[in-house]
Amino acid sequence: MAEATAFYGRFAHTPSRGALEILDDTLVIIDSKGTITDVLSGSDVDFQKAFDQARASGELCQSGEKSLFLPGMVDLHVHAPQWPQLGRALHLPLDEWLNAYTFPLEAQFRNADLARSVYPDLVSTLLANGTTTAVYFSTIHMEASQVLAEVCRDAGQRAFVGKVVMDDPDQCPDYYRDSSTRQAIDETQGFIEFVRNLSGNDTDLVQPIVTPRFIPSCSHTALLELGRVADQMDCRVQTHCSEGDWEHQFVHERYGQSDTAALAELGLLQRGSVLAHCNFVSPTDMQIMKGALTGIAHCPISNAYFANSVFPLRRALDIGVSVGMGTDISGGPSPSIFENARFAIAASRMLEEGVDPEIASASRGHPDSRIDFREALWVATAGGAEVLDIPVGKFEKGRHFDAILVDHHAATDRAAFSNSTTSGEDFVQQLIYNVSQSDI
Repeated sequence: MAEATAFYGRFAHTPSRGALEILDDTLVIIDSKGTITDVLSGSDVDFQKAFDQARASGELCQSGEKSLFLPGMVDLHVHAPQWPQLGRALHLPLDEWLNAYTFPLEAQFRNADLARSVYPDLVSTLLANGTTTAVYFSTIHMEASQVLAEVCRDAGQRAFVGKVVMDDPDQCPDYYRDSSTRQAIDETQGFIEFVRNLSGNDTDLVQPIVTPRFIPSCSHTALLELGRVADQMDCRVQTHCSEGDWEHQFVHERYGQSDTAALAELGLLQRGSVLAHCNFVSPTDMQIMKGALTGIAHCPISNAYFANSVFPLRRALDIGVSVGMGTDISGGPSPSIFENARFAIAASRMLEEGVDPEIASASRGHPDSRIDFREALWVATAGGAEVLDIPVGKFEKGRHFDAILVDHHAATDRAAFSNSTTSGEDFVQQLIYNVSQSDI
């Protein structure tokens, strides 16, 4: 990258929840490390000089009339080894889906050549869908997990990669579990060190993340030790939390408290850590998360298949919990955060209005549950950045320029857009509801 690069055109982002800011005729300048050094509008005194310098040096990138720059999407929950089964067996109950399809597939990654075949396609597809930051579950296998970290580095995707821990013989199949608790902990530490010393990763574009699959798959000793590792090695944590009826009840029976409270006592709620799903968390649980600076990966499409309920997104946001979006590949059959954002809006409206016509309208739903497209965009970008505590998701000085250029007319001429406005909130809303991979 040259000493400085500039991007000119229309930008849209959410500087705060529910607030959409559209920056027309704006120049964003980034330095050699990809950090935004200035955001200039046409009325700024330095604008013309900076614009002319960028154009003269050949380092100016301009958006078209019917396109705009958006912050890159942040996907907080991806099961990388499940990519080959995207959209498969979703008619099955979760336990059958896991034991008949998912665990046998993940176990195959003991052969790292499979990882070398699968992971480049996964990462390139996510990038093509606008996902510039992703949080990955790998498998229990060290070499395959290392391959995933290397693939993300080579593709230039900001990533948090976790080697999965699942050591409980009562809950994990013989063919797919850590051989011992000690090995699981040692390899977690070794993987953290590997990523932090990864060649070509001097800017920490790829970072490690401690990854107990979820409480039911791990021994008590492993959970305690992973909390200690996360604290001593200053590493984020990711896991599943209160995803469905079974998991939620299992943890109550094992620990006599909620998933969230148990994770807190185990030392697994760290700043910048990610709890996936959280459909059954209470307001008290949300306060615990808020205090721990731990956030939620909301996976609306996956939740429709496996979570037994609708996550109360609006309630979590109102309480002040950080929430981002997740695809949950392959429990969620789409690699697009845009699709998940659209589904999150729909799910929130169904939660508010209710779904059972036999119940009277006055008591059918949960009032004040809906979100709109502005909040959905926030959750998909700045919200995910807030969960991870990283400076992306907005076009502001000091943040990384993780951005995508979206153009409805790049791949096809759509009659639906032929008479539409090309400015204002209507344009952004129409884009969010209709954008596909070919437009990015």
